[in-house]
Amino acid sequence: MRPANRLNSVQEYYFSRKLREVRGRISNGYDIINMGIGSPDLPPPPATLAALTESLSHSTAHKYQSYQGTPVLRQTIAAYYQDAFGVALNPENEVLPLMGSKEGIMHISMAFLNEGDGVLIPNPGYPTYASVTELVGARAVPYTLSAGTDWLPNLAELAAQDLSGVKLMWVNYPHMPTGAKADAAFLSELVAFAKTHDLLIINDNPYANILNDAPMSLLQVPGAKEVALELQSLSKAYNMAGWRVGMVCGSAAHIQDILKVKSNMDSGMFFGLQQGAIAALTQGTNWFSELNAIYRRRRELIWELAAALGTTFERGTAGMFVWAKLPEDALRSEAYIDALLEKHHIFIAPGTIFGTAGEGYVRFSLCVSEARIREALKRIAS
Repeated sequence: MRPANRLNSVQEYYFSRKLREVRGRISNGYDIINMGIGSPDLPPPPATLAALTESLSHSTAHKYQSYQGTPVLRQTIAAYYQDAFGVALNPENEVLPLMGSKEGIMHISMAFLNEGDGVLIPNPGYPTYASVTELVGARAVPYTLSAGTDWLPNLAELAAQDLSGVKLMWVNYPHMPTGAKADAAFLSELVAFAKTHDLLIINDNPYANILNDAPMSLLQVPGAKEVALELQSLSKAYNMAGWRVGMVCGSAAHIQDILKVKSNMDSGMFFGLQQGAIAALTQGTNWFSELNAIYRRRRELIWELAAALGTTFERGTAGMFVWAKLPEDALRSEAYIDALLEKHHIFIAPGTIFGTAGEGYVRFSLCVSEARIREALKRIAS
Protein backbone atom coordinates (compact mmCIF):
# COMPACT_ATOMS: atom_id res chain seq x y z
CA MET A 1 0.00 0.00 0.00
CA ARG A 2 1.48 3.31 -1.09
CA PRO A 3 0.73 6.45 0.93
CA ALA A 4 -1.24 9.36 -0.51
CA ASN A 5 0.64 11.83 -2.70
CA ARG A 6 -0.08 14.62 -0.21
CA LEU A 7 2.48 13.10 2.15
CA ASN A 8 5.20 13.82 -0.39
CA SER A 9 5.05 17.52 0.48
CA VAL A 10 5.22 17.27 4.27
CA GLN A 11 7.63 15.79 6.78
CA GLU A 12 7.17 14.47 10.29
CA TYR A 13 6.96 17.41 12.70
CA TYR A 14 10.46 18.43 13.83
CA PHE A 15 9.74 18.11 17.54
CA SER A 16 8.26 14.65 16.99
CA ARG A 17 11.59 13.53 15.51
CA LYS A 18 13.96 15.49 17.72
CA LEU A 19 12.29 14.64 21.00
CA ARG A 20 12.72 10.95 20.16
CA GLU A 21 16.46 11.63 20.06
CA VAL A 22 16.28 13.54 23.34
CA ARG A 23 14.35 10.69 25.00
CA GLY A 24 16.94 8.26 23.67
CA ARG A 25 19.73 10.26 25.28
CA ILE A 26 17.80 10.34 28.56
CA SER A 27 17.30 6.58 28.45
CA ASN A 28 21.05 6.22 27.98
CA GLY A 29 21.63 8.05 31.25
CA TYR A 30 22.15 11.63 30.12
CA ASP A 31 20.53 14.42 32.13
CA ILE A 32 19.04 16.53 29.33
CA ILE A 33 17.74 20.03 30.11
CA ASN A 34 14.92 20.51 27.61
CA MET A 35 14.41 24.17 26.69
CA GLY A 36 13.19 23.36 23.23
CA ILE A 37 9.43 22.97 23.41
CA GLY A 38 6.73 25.27 24.74
CA SER A 39 4.89 22.73 26.87
CA PRO A 40 4.00 24.42 30.19
CA ASP A 41 5.49 22.64 33.19
CA LEU A 42 3.29 24.51 35.70
CA PRO A 43 -0.10 23.19 36.85
CA PRO A 44 -3.42 24.57 35.63
CA PRO A 45 -5.64 26.58 37.98
CA PRO A 46 -6.88 24.36 40.86
CA ALA A 47 -10.46 25.29 39.97
CA THR A 48 -10.09 23.54 36.61
CA LEU A 49 -9.17 20.25 38.28
CA ALA A 50 -12.06 20.57 40.72
CA ALA A 51 -14.48 21.29 37.86
CA LEU A 52 -13.21 18.32 35.88
CA THR A 53 -13.53 15.96 38.85
CA GLU A 54 -17.00 17.18 39.76
CA SER A 55 -18.17 16.86 36.16
CA LEU A 56 -17.55 13.12 36.05
CA SER A 57 -20.73 12.37 37.99
CA HIS A 58 -22.90 14.61 35.83
CA SER A 59 -25.77 12.72 34.18
CA THR A 60 -24.65 13.63 30.66
CA ALA A 61 -20.89 13.65 31.22
CA HIS A 62 -20.15 10.49 29.27
CA LYS A 63 -22.53 11.00 26.38
CA TYR A 64 -21.79 12.56 23.01
CA GLN A 65 -21.50 16.32 23.32
CA SER A 66 -22.59 19.11 21.01
CA TYR A 67 -20.28 19.82 18.07
CA GLN A 68 -20.46 23.48 19.12
CA GLY A 69 -19.66 22.89 22.78
CA THR A 70 -22.02 23.55 25.66
CA PRO A 71 -23.92 26.85 25.68
CA VAL A 72 -22.23 27.77 28.98
CA LEU A 73 -18.76 27.27 27.50
CA ARG A 74 -19.60 29.47 24.50
CA GLN A 75 -21.07 32.11 26.80
CA THR A 76 -17.93 31.99 28.95
CA ILE A 77 -15.68 32.43 25.90
CA ALA A 78 -17.77 35.40 24.79
CA ALA A 79 -17.57 36.92 28.28
CA TYR A 80 -13.79 36.39 28.30
CA TYR A 81 -13.44 38.22 24.97
CA GLN A 82 -15.56 41.09 26.27
CA ASP A 83 -13.56 41.42 29.50
CA ALA A 84 -10.10 40.89 28.01
CA PHE A 85 -10.41 42.75 24.70
CA GLY A 86 -13.68 44.66 24.65
CA VAL A 87 -14.87 42.45 21.78
CA ALA A 88 -18.57 41.58 21.62
CA LEU A 89 -19.27 38.06 20.35
CA ASN A 90 -22.60 36.30 19.97
CA PRO A 91 -22.11 33.01 21.83
CA GLU A 92 -24.74 31.35 19.66
CA ASN A 93 -22.94 31.66 16.34
CA GLU A 94 -19.66 33.63 16.61
CA VAL A 95 -17.79 31.25 18.93
CA LEU A 96 -16.71 27.67 18.21
CA PRO A 97 -14.78 25.64 20.82
CA LEU A 98 -12.05 23.42 19.39
CA MET A 99 -9.96 20.47 20.53
CA GLY A 100 -6.92 22.73 20.48
CA SER A 101 -6.15 25.51 18.03
CA LYS A 102 -3.92 23.19 15.96
CA GLU A 103 -7.11 21.33 15.05
CA GLY A 104 -8.61 24.67 14.10
CA ILE A 105 -5.82 25.37 11.60
CA MET A 106 -6.83 22.24 9.70
CA HIS A 107 -10.56 22.95 9.95
CA ILE A 108 -10.17 26.52 8.70
CA SER A 109 -7.97 25.41 5.81
CA MET A 110 -10.41 22.70 4.77
CA ALA A 111 -13.34 25.09 5.02
CA PHE A 112 -11.92 27.87 2.83
CA LEU A 113 -9.18 26.53 0.57
CA ASN A 114 -9.49 24.86 -2.79
CA GLU A 115 -6.62 23.09 -4.49
CA GLY A 116 -4.10 25.65 -5.74
CA ASP A 117 -5.37 28.56 -3.65
CA GLY A 118 -2.58 30.75 -2.30
CA VAL A 119 -1.97 31.15 1.43
CA LEU A 120 0.27 33.86 2.91
CA ILE A 121 2.40 32.23 5.59
CA PRO A 122 4.88 33.98 7.93
CA ASN A 123 8.57 33.07 7.68
CA PRO A 124 9.58 32.50 10.43
CA GLY A 125 6.33 31.19 11.84
CA TYR A 126 4.48 28.21 13.28
CA PRO A 127 5.31 25.25 10.96
CA THR A 128 1.75 23.88 11.01
CA TYR A 129 0.47 26.76 8.84
CA ALA A 130 2.63 25.56 5.95
CA SER A 131 2.19 21.82 6.48
CA VAL A 132 -1.61 22.03 6.65
CA THR A 133 -1.64 24.24 3.55
CA GLU A 134 0.29 21.54 1.70
CA LEU A 135 -1.91 18.74 3.06
CA VAL A 136 -5.09 20.33 1.68
CA GLY A 137 -3.47 20.92 -1.72
CA ALA A 138 -3.24 24.69 -1.44
CA ARG A 139 -0.17 26.77 -2.29
CA ALA A 140 2.07 28.25 0.39
CA VAL A 141 3.15 31.85 -0.30
CA PRO A 142 5.73 32.70 2.37
CA TYR A 143 6.21 36.29 3.45
CA THR A 144 9.48 37.11 5.17
CA LEU A 145 9.62 38.70 8.60
CA SER A 146 12.79 40.28 9.91
CA ALA A 147 14.19 42.19 12.84
CA GLY A 148 14.40 45.24 10.58
CA THR A 149 10.60 45.49 10.47
CA ASP A 150 10.11 44.38 14.09
CA TRP A 151 8.98 40.99 12.75
CA LEU A 152 5.85 42.53 11.23
CA PRO A 153 4.88 41.90 7.60
CA ASN A 154 5.65 44.66 5.13
CA LEU A 155 2.12 45.19 3.82
CA ALA A 156 3.26 47.62 1.12
CA GLU A 157 5.59 44.99 -0.33
CA LEU A 158 2.87 42.36 -0.18
CA ALA A 159 0.40 44.71 -1.90
CA ALA A 160 2.86 45.12 -4.78
CA GLN A 161 2.73 41.37 -5.45
CA ASP A 162 0.09 39.59 -7.51
CA LEU A 163 -2.31 38.44 -4.81
CA SER A 164 -5.14 37.51 -7.15
CA GLY A 165 -4.83 33.79 -6.34
CA VAL A 166 -4.31 34.27 -2.59
CA LYS A 167 -7.24 33.52 -0.30
CA LEU A 168 -5.94 33.28 3.29
CA MET A 169 -3.27 34.99 5.38
CA TRP A 170 -1.93 33.58 8.64
CA VAL A 171 -0.67 36.02 11.26
CA ASN A 172 0.32 35.35 14.86
CA TYR A 173 0.74 38.24 17.33
CA PRO A 174 2.26 38.07 19.85
CA HIS A 175 4.48 36.25 17.40
CA MET A 176 5.94 32.80 17.81
CA PRO A 177 8.91 32.28 17.75
CA THR A 178 10.15 35.88 18.05
CA GLY A 179 7.79 37.29 20.70
CA ALA A 180 7.14 40.41 18.59
CA LYS A 181 3.98 42.38 19.36
CA ALA A 182 1.59 44.19 17.04
CA ASP A 183 -0.03 47.46 18.06
CA ALA A 184 -3.55 48.72 17.33
CA ALA A 185 -2.40 50.79 14.35
CA PHE A 186 -0.85 47.77 12.64
CA LEU A 187 -3.91 45.59 13.30
CA SER A 188 -6.08 48.27 11.68
CA GLU A 189 -3.75 48.31 8.65
CA LEU A 190 -4.02 44.54 8.48
CA VAL A 191 -7.82 44.61 8.37
CA ALA A 192 -7.75 47.28 5.67
CA PHE A 193 -5.24 45.18 3.69
CA ALA A 194 -7.57 42.16 3.91
CA LYS A 195 -10.53 44.16 2.64
CA THR A 196 -8.56 45.64 -0.24
CA HIS A 197 -7.26 42.27 -1.40
CA ASP A 198 -10.30 40.13 -0.55
CA LEU A 199 -8.43 37.97 1.96
CA LEU A 200 -9.47 36.09 5.06
CA ILE A 201 -6.92 36.79 7.80
CA ILE A 202 -6.53 34.43 10.73
CA ASN A 203 -4.76 35.68 13.83
CA ASP A 204 -3.43 32.82 15.94
CA ASN A 205 -3.40 34.40 19.40
CA PRO A 206 -2.42 31.89 22.14
CA TYR A 207 0.19 34.16 23.75
CA ALA A 208 -2.03 37.21 24.27
CA ASN A 209 -1.71 37.11 28.06
CA ILE A 210 1.83 35.76 28.48
CA LEU A 211 4.34 38.48 29.52
CA ASN A 212 2.25 40.99 27.61
CA ASP A 213 1.25 44.25 29.26
CA ALA A 214 -1.33 45.10 26.60
CA PRO A 215 -3.23 42.01 25.39
CA MET A 216 -4.97 42.60 22.07
CA SER A 217 -7.31 40.84 19.67
CA LEU A 218 -7.50 41.41 15.93
CA LEU A 219 -11.28 41.39 16.38
CA GLN A 220 -10.98 44.68 18.30
CA VAL A 221 -10.57 46.48 14.99
CA PRO A 222 -13.92 47.85 13.71
CA GLY A 223 -15.13 45.73 10.81
CA ALA A 224 -12.61 42.96 11.45
CA LYS A 225 -15.21 40.21 11.64
CA GLU A 226 -15.94 40.70 7.95
CA VAL A 227 -12.44 39.57 6.96
CA ALA A 228 -10.85 37.95 10.01
CA LEU A 229 -10.96 34.99 12.35
CA GLU A 230 -9.06 34.55 15.60
CA LEU A 231 -7.78 31.41 17.26
CA GLN A 232 -7.21 31.22 21.02
CA SER A 233 -5.98 28.35 23.15
CA LEU A 234 -5.96 27.43 26.82
CA SER A 235 -2.71 25.49 26.35
CA LYS A 236 -0.27 28.27 27.16
CA ALA A 237 -2.43 30.73 29.05
CA TYR A 238 -3.74 28.23 31.60
CA ASN A 239 -1.10 25.45 31.49
CA MET A 240 -3.56 23.06 29.86
CA ALA A 241 -1.64 21.95 26.76
CA GLY A 242 -2.60 18.29 27.12
CA TRP A 243 -6.28 19.09 27.57
CA ARG A 244 -6.57 20.22 23.94
CA VAL A 245 -9.00 23.09 24.38
CA GLY A 246 -9.11 26.07 22.07
CA MET A 247 -11.56 28.25 20.19
CA VAL A 248 -12.09 30.11 16.95
CA CYS A 249 -14.08 33.34 16.90
CA GLY A 250 -15.43 35.44 14.06
CA SER A 251 -18.52 36.16 12.01
CA ALA A 252 -21.47 33.78 12.09
CA ALA A 253 -21.02 32.98 8.40
CA HIS A 254 -17.36 32.03 8.80
CA ILE A 255 -18.03 29.99 11.93
CA GLN A 256 -20.81 28.10 10.18
CA ASP A 257 -18.45 27.17 7.34
CA ILE A 258 -15.89 25.82 9.83
CA LEU A 259 -18.59 23.91 11.68
CA LYS A 260 -19.46 22.04 8.47
CA VAL A 261 -15.94 20.61 8.52
CA LYS A 262 -15.62 20.12 12.28
CA SER A 263 -18.93 18.30 12.66
CA ASN A 264 -17.72 15.69 10.19
CA MET A 265 -14.39 15.16 11.95
CA ASP A 266 -15.19 14.77 15.65
CA SER A 267 -18.10 13.99 17.94
CA GLY A 268 -17.77 16.84 20.39
CA MET A 269 -15.41 17.66 23.24
CA PHE A 270 -15.56 15.61 26.45
CA PHE A 271 -17.89 17.30 28.94
CA GLY A 272 -15.31 17.36 31.73
CA LEU A 273 -12.81 19.26 29.59
CA GLN A 274 -15.45 21.84 28.80
CA GLN A 275 -16.22 22.29 32.48
CA GLY A 276 -12.54 22.70 33.24
CA ALA A 277 -12.24 25.26 30.45
CA ILE A 278 -15.10 27.28 31.91
CA ALA A 279 -13.34 27.31 35.29
CA ALA A 280 -10.09 28.43 33.66
CA LEU A 281 -11.60 31.25 31.63
CA THR A 282 -13.22 32.75 34.73
CA GLN A 283 -9.96 33.03 36.71
CA GLY A 284 -9.57 36.76 36.18
CA THR A 285 -6.41 38.85 35.99
CA ASN A 286 -4.83 37.59 39.23
CA TRP A 287 -4.10 34.28 37.52
CA PHE A 288 -2.01 35.98 34.86
CA SER A 289 -0.28 38.22 37.38
CA GLU A 290 0.96 35.19 39.30
CA LEU A 291 1.82 33.19 36.18
CA ASN A 292 3.73 36.05 34.58
CA ALA A 293 5.68 36.69 37.77
CA ILE A 294 7.10 33.16 37.44
CA TYR A 295 7.83 33.57 33.74
CA ARG A 296 9.46 36.95 34.35
CA ARG A 297 11.95 35.43 36.80
CA ARG A 298 12.67 32.58 34.41
CA ARG A 299 13.14 34.96 31.52
CA GLU A 300 15.75 36.94 33.41
CA LEU A 301 17.73 33.72 33.86
CA ILE A 302 17.25 32.70 30.22
CA TRP A 303 18.55 36.13 29.16
CA GLU A 304 21.60 35.44 31.33
CA LEU A 305 22.03 32.04 29.66
CA ALA A 306 21.56 33.47 26.16
CA ALA A 307 24.15 36.15 26.86
CA ALA A 308 26.58 33.55 28.22
CA LEU A 309 26.26 31.73 24.90
CA GLY A 310 27.16 34.92 23.04
CA THR A 311 23.72 35.45 21.48
CA THR A 312 21.80 38.73 21.27
CA PHE A 313 18.08 39.23 21.87
CA GLU A 314 15.28 41.74 22.32
CA ARG A 315 13.89 42.35 25.81
CA GLY A 316 10.56 43.98 24.96
CA THR A 317 8.86 40.83 23.72
CA ALA A 318 5.86 38.76 24.81
CA GLY A 319 5.14 35.04 25.02
CA MET A 320 6.98 32.15 26.64
CA PHE A 321 10.11 32.10 24.49
CA VAL A 322 13.35 34.02 24.02
CA TRP A 323 14.39 34.41 20.37
CA ALA A 324 18.13 34.91 20.13
CA LYS A 325 20.51 35.70 17.28
CA LEU A 326 23.66 33.60 17.06
CA PRO A 327 27.08 35.25 16.77
CA GLU A 328 28.20 35.85 13.19
CA ASP A 329 30.92 33.21 13.44
CA ALA A 330 28.67 30.54 14.97
CA LEU A 331 27.61 27.30 13.36
CA ARG A 332 24.37 27.22 11.42
CA SER A 333 21.32 26.95 13.67
CA GLU A 334 20.73 23.18 13.59
CA ALA A 335 24.43 22.35 13.87
CA TYR A 336 24.68 24.80 16.77
CA ILE A 337 21.89 23.22 18.80
CA ASP A 338 23.21 19.72 18.05
CA ALA A 339 26.62 20.76 19.38
CA LEU A 340 25.02 22.29 22.49
CA LEU A 341 23.08 19.09 23.08
CA GLU A 342 26.18 16.94 22.63
CA LYS A 343 28.53 19.03 24.76
CA HIS A 344 26.30 20.39 27.54
CA HIS A 345 23.18 18.17 27.31
CA ILE A 346 20.98 21.23 26.79
CA PHE A 347 18.30 21.17 24.11
CA ILE A 348 17.00 24.39 22.52
CA ALA A 349 15.16 24.87 19.23
CA PRO A 350 16.92 25.91 16.02
CA GLY A 351 15.37 28.89 14.28
CA THR A 352 15.21 27.04 10.96
CA ILE A 353 12.31 24.84 12.04
CA PHE A 354 10.18 27.98 11.81
CA GLY A 355 11.30 28.80 8.26
CA THR A 356 14.34 29.78 6.25
CA ALA A 357 14.31 33.27 7.82
CA GLY A 358 15.06 31.58 11.13
CA GLU A 359 18.58 30.66 10.07
CA GLY A 360 21.09 32.24 12.43
CA TYR A 361 18.63 32.19 15.36
CA VAL A 362 17.72 29.86 18.21
CA ARG A 363 14.72 29.76 20.55
CA PHE A 364 14.71 29.16 24.31
CA SER A 365 11.54 28.04 26.09
CA LEU A 366 10.52 29.41 29.48
CA CYS A 367 8.78 26.12 30.30
CA VAL A 368 11.60 24.96 32.56
CA SER A 369 12.17 25.61 36.25
CA GLU A 370 14.55 28.22 37.63
CA ALA A 371 16.62 25.42 39.15
CA ARG A 372 17.11 23.77 35.76
CA ILE A 373 18.02 27.08 34.11
CA ARG A 374 20.61 27.66 36.83
CA GLU A 375 21.96 24.19 36.17
CA ALA A 376 22.25 25.08 32.46
CA LEU A 377 24.19 28.21 33.41
CA LYS A 378 26.61 26.10 35.45
CA ARG A 379 27.14 23.73 32.53
CA ILE A 380 27.91 26.58 30.15
CA ALA A 381 30.34 28.13 32.61
CA SER A 382 32.23 24.88 33.24
